[in-house]
Amino acid sequence: MRIWNATLTYETRGGGHTLDLTPDLERVIASWGVRQGNGVCFVPGSTAALTTIEFEPGVVRDLAEALERAAPAGVPYHHDRAWGDGNGYAHVRAALVSPSLSFLVRDGRLVRGTWQQFVLCDFDNRPRTRRIEVQVIGTPGQTEP
Repeated sequence: MRIWNATLTYETRGGGHTLDLTPDLERVIASWGVRQGNGVCFVPGSTAALTTIEFEPGVVRDLAEALERAAPAGVPYHHDRAWGDGNGYAHVRAALVSPSLSFLVRDGRLVRGTWQQFVLCDFDNRPRTRRIEVQVIGTPGQTEP
């Protein structure tokens, strides 16, 4: 067994900006030579989240609209009264979605459905630099003698 770690960094616009992480995750996993394993992605911070979705404009918009109904912007939040930063809704949305995702690596590839992508959602009310911490525990591929 071996452990691999990486940090992916993204500039986001906030306001529900959603980014497809899948190509970067696949590239990192391939570069490590992981054959089989279990992994996790984690976004530090309390106003961003990770999930899986079909990354196409309609579904991305549907998710944003569903979260607006669940945790609307522009209504009073206790957080906003305490801190005055106006992003209470972003904290609630991030908590509803989750800061982490687990995944499998099988035969050197990220296991996912045909239309399933791994995405970062930044709910904050301003642009941010976001880090995604990636860790895989597994077995490396065989090397040629």
